[in-house]
Amino acid sequence: MKSKQIKLPLGDKQFLEGFRSKGQHSARETTRAHILLATEAGVPTAQIQKVLGVSRMVIWRTQSAYREKGLDYAVYDAARPGQPAKYGTDQEAEVVALACSQAPEGAARWTIRLLTMAAGHRPKLAGVNRETIRQILKKTSVNLGAK
Repeated sequence: MKSKQIKLPLGDKQFLEGFRSKGQHSARETTRAHILLATEAGVPTAQIQKVLGVSRMVIWRTQSAYREKGLDYAVYDAARPGQPAKYGTDQEAEVVALACSQAPEGAARWTIRLLTMAAGHRPKLAGVNRETIRQILKKTSVNLGAK
C-alpha cells in the first residue's frame, strides 16, 4: 500500500531533518518526524511500518495531523494537564502543622488514621481522605515516628 503523498515545504523539511538527527526528543516525536519525511519521499506505508515498527494507524494519524494542523501538531505530543490538585499549599501546610503538633490525648504519636480524623474536623480539610494525608506527609518528608 502506497502512502498518501505529502509535499513538505522546504522550511518544514529542513526542520524535520535537523529534528531527527538530534537526540534531544522523545522516541515518539522522532518517529513522527521519520514518518513525515518518508511519506514525502514516497516510501510505501508497508515499508514505513516495517522499518519503524509502527502501525498503519500511527502513520495515518501523523499524516492527518500534519495536513490538518501543521508541523508542530503532527510532531510534538500535546500537553496533558491531568486532574487539578484538590488541596492547595495552605491545606497542605495545615496538615503538616497538625502532624507536628502534640499528639491527641491517649496516643503516644500521630498516626495517619488519627491525622485523617483530626483533619476532617477542620473546615478547609473537610472530606480529606487517608491517602491524601499520606501523600502530603510523604511530599513534605514529615516523619510521624520522630520525637
